[in-house]
Amino acid sequence: MTGIVWPLDGGRPVMELVLIIEQTLQRVTRKLLADTGAGSLQAPFHLLLDEDDCLLCGGTPSHSVSLGGAYTGSFLSYSIDVEIPALGFADNLHAVGISGPVGVFDGIACFRFLNRFTYGNFGVCASQKSVIS
Repeated sequence: MTGIVWPLDGGRPVMELVLIIEQTLQRVTRKLLADTGAGSLQAPFHLLLDEDDCLLCGGTPSHSVSLGGAYTGSFLSYSIDVEIPALGFADNLHAVGISGPVGVFDGIACFRFLNRFTYGNFGVCASQKSVIS
């Protein structure tokens, strides 16, 4: 059973995920703020990422999303491949393209995404939750 520690940055939980740049196939790591208060379980998105990352990684424009809070307005959602190698996680998810990083972070991992994992200050793939019980 694989588990990883979600590190803290400035006292805030962060997670790292990997994106693949479409033209070079280079893997790039992005540090996201893990924010269970961002979005809901039914939100039409999993992540907030820099729009440039969405485009560089071959994100396919999907639909427009209205946000409130830290980012207010209408933004494009992209279908994008995301990996967390330490958990053996790889999936195509919806990421809202925002302008620029979120402070010192490269984006936000929202509740819908985080809910896939058992977390606290650790992460285990949801598909492995039954193994833990």
